[in-house]
Amino acid sequence: MNNTDETRPKTAADVDSLSSLALAFVGDAVFNLFIRTMLVGSGKKVRDLHREAVRYVKASAQAEILKKIEGFLTEKEKNVVRTARNAKVNTVPKNADIMDYHYSTGFEALLGYLYLTGQNERLNKVLMASFSLISSPALDAGKRTSD
Repeated sequence: MNNTDETRPKTAADVDSLSSLALAFVGDAVFNLFIRTMLVGSGKKVRDLHREAVRYVKASAQAEILKKIEGFLTEKEKNVVRTARNAKVNTVPKNADIMDYHYSTGFEALLGYLYLTGQNERLNKVLMASFSLISSPALDAGKRTSD
């Protein structure tokens, strides 16, 4: 595998030329790595870490996050989310509600966009807010009965 910068988008225009689903593909990896990094120091067994991580990265949790942070997004970020949320997807995971899945795709596209455009400070702010929102007892209590 050739790991050069030749294939990685270099400018905002390069990133803008990517499909929403490509941004979401990258954002999914960014969010998974972030969540796993946050959880790994907890002292839990790997099996328990995986269960905990799923609670954070599932479509319903990501949809809730997006709904709570949407008002704080810039116009460009809102456009990235809206375009991704409306993108045609060919499959939906069996345990996901279709609307949650569309919202989670928008959330992941936002993360992918921020990562690929090098907006690390903004990305970190969104990730930390997301982790706090998912960790809140109110969100967790509202979701336990439907999981």
